[in-house]
Amino acid sequence: MNDVTTDTQAAQVARLYYVQGLTTDAIARELGLSRPKVSRLLSHARRTGLVEIRIHDPQAQPQSLEAQLRATYPFLTPHVIRVPPGSSESVWLERVSVAAATLLGQTLRAGQTVGLAWGTTLDAVSRHLTPRHVPDLEFVQLNGSASARDFMSGFVTDTVTRFAGNYGARAHLFPVPTFFDDPLTKQAMWRERSVRHVLELQERADVLVYSVGAADAKLPSHVYVAGYLDPADQQTLAEQGVAGDIATVFYRADGTFGGIPMNARSSGPDLSLIARASQSICVVSGLGKVGALRGALAGGLMRTLVVDEPTAHALLHGLPG
Repeated sequence: MNDVTTDTQAAQVARLYYVQGLTTDAIARELGLSRPKVSRLLSHARRTGLVEIRIHDPQAQPQSLEAQLRATYPFLTPHVIRVPPGSSESVWLERVSVAAATLLGQTLRAGQTVGLAWGTTLDAVSRHLTPRHVPDLEFVQLNGSASARDFMSGFVTDTVTRFAGNYGARAHLFPVPTFFDDPLTKQAMWRERSVRHVLELQERADVLVYSVGAADAKLPSHVYVAGYLDPADQQTLAEQGVAGDIATVFYRADGTFGGIPMNARSSGPDLSLIARASQSICVVSGLGKVGALRGALAGGLMRTLVVDEPTAHALLHGLPG
């Protein structure tokens, strides 16, 4: 059975089950299918996004926080993820990663190019993806991953190739330094044809997926702990009022990013690419990222946000990150 036929039959089964309230036995009899077949079609409908299940509980804190986020940031589509009371930030990241992986599976379409920024959060998301073949899908790495310790970080390449492999997609890696020692070296490298090819894919990406980095997060952002920045770099960034980074490009608490010297050495995209993207998904978890998230929102540096409940609460109620 081809995908079109499967989707059509799954939608038919889903309407009977969710809209008309028929049991799986009744659906099986009506359509001449086996009960296991009906169950598989319902699972297919949920997995592929034909069916989206949301619980609208007027007393539910996540839905209230989502409404407050939409009112505060009208450009934003928020997804606030409930976490168990008293749970650790590692549990928050797990819950947010599962939700982001589900959202991504519902979002991606054939023929799209997806710009992907690597990091601790996106690596976690990559481990919760549901396998699904999407024809002619491409993933392009948004920033380089080479550091003084190794030329091409296995952490980064594994993350990007895991995303691509999950969807049967092609991965375009970006084997350049995360930060150049000299901006002039970066300018020369950017003229190379192989690098230009990656930059052009980034520019025309249909979907951007990333997190925000913060130096003081409890679950540290990878760029701050893996040798990409030396102590002098980090001190300089602090002195310049940097609140966070997206794809290793830094911005201030008000969301501005111009005039930060470190950005001239970064391999990440100019954040104007992020600001003008029509479809961008930012995944954030942890109280240590509140300041970075607030700055990114001040700069309009996302369209969709997936965030855990405590972090959303801290963001809205002015608590420091």
